[in-house]
Amino acid sequence: MIPRALTSTIQRLAKGFPVVVLTGPRQSGKTTLVRHVFPEKPYVSLESPDTRLFATTDPNGFLAAHPDGAILDEVQRAPELLSYIQVLVDEKREPGRYILTGSQNFALNRQISQSLAGRAGIARLLPLSGAEIADAGLGPAEIDRWLFTGGYPALYSTPATRLDWFSSYVSTYLERDVRDLTAVHDLVTFQRFLRLCAARTGQLLNLTSLAADCGIAQSTATAWLGILEAGYIVFRLAPHFANFGKRLIKSPKLYFHDTGLAAFLMGIQTPDQLSTHPARGALFETMVVSEYLRARFNRGEDSNLYFWRDSSGNEVDLMLDQAGILHPIEIKSGQTVVPDMFRTLKKWQAISKSTAQPALVFGGQGRYVREGIQVTGWREMLEDHNGDKAGTIPFIPSPGTGS
Repeated sequence: MIPRALTSTIQRLAKGFPVVVLTGPRQSGKTTLVRHVFPEKPYVSLESPDTRLFATTDPNGFLAAHPDGAILDEVQRAPELLSYIQVLVDEKREPGRYILTGSQNFALNRQISQSLAGRAGIARLLPLSGAEIADAGLGPAEIDRWLFTGGYPALYSTPATRLDWFSSYVSTYLERDVRDLTAVHDLVTFQRFLRLCAARTGQLLNLTSLAADCGIAQSTATAWLGILEAGYIVFRLAPHFANFGKRLIKSPKLYFHDTGLAAFLMGIQTPDQLSTHPARGALFETMVVSEYLRARFNRGEDSNLYFWRDSSGNEVDLMLDQAGILHPIEIKSGQTVVPDMFRTLKKWQAISKSTAQPALVFGGQGRYVREGIQVTGWREMLEDHNGDKAGTIPFIPSPGTGS
């Protein structure tokens, strides 16, 4: 098993809540992780039709078979169980009694808010971060191969080819999760919508344009995007609305959680093809933003990430809101740092009057300060997201540590 940074967070939650809920996309390693962290607990998969029938038709009898609790995998398959679990944990509030996993964020959150509010600690497991991959000695050897492969654990632990694995993953996702979440009858059009979203990763979200290109109503595009978010395929990055005297763009940006999946959906077949592909910059930006999001989730924290863009087209790719202080980060895929990469950061400093040190993440290597900006290569970014540094603001030196 590849060690996961979320382990300590799950252990902490299990000491403070009678129920721990682990959500995340399919095949992100949820089952492997909880069975590793809680080896003494019985494991029950609700994917099994017979088990699911027992749980839904006789929930009291099903739970009585595990009086000391259990790991219940893919619990959204039997949401009726959550009300019965509520009664049991109220009678015996033992920390870490039930460990629940699920791959549908929307369905689980709705049920938890109704049945387990205040009783459940929630954690989110995304595909492997670059730091986790590097720690396991599995690379990434080069940036294009990492962007091309992504972070789904099976791609690093099985002999399956990338093409075969992603083809199966998309097919399974469409046939199971999409049908479970909503009455999507035209899976061919939905798959086209999924590919169009991949082509827009790292861009401002324009639902009108997206719907028109897919040949569907805007209301349908809105609903389908919600499905992709619920399955942890995509996420939206909100703009920061701090008023610095400029008219601001209020549309969010769209990102994939995994660059390997996005590259597959774009039809990119080799790392060499990706190295010259027009979407390489967007995929690199997607990778960096998703790394920051993983770091937050792995610590059990909500997102504190935004971007900033004004009506003149000036944009800072990523803003970290840390205790009310905004830390601007520009993201550039080029391997050589040139002065033009600092232009927007300096413009933002002039507009905001902020004294927070700006940062640049680029596609090369090294870590240094240049023109008052903290410059960090992609490999060094992984080090910042790893180990003891995982609780700090990556790329931003703490007071008194120098540059």
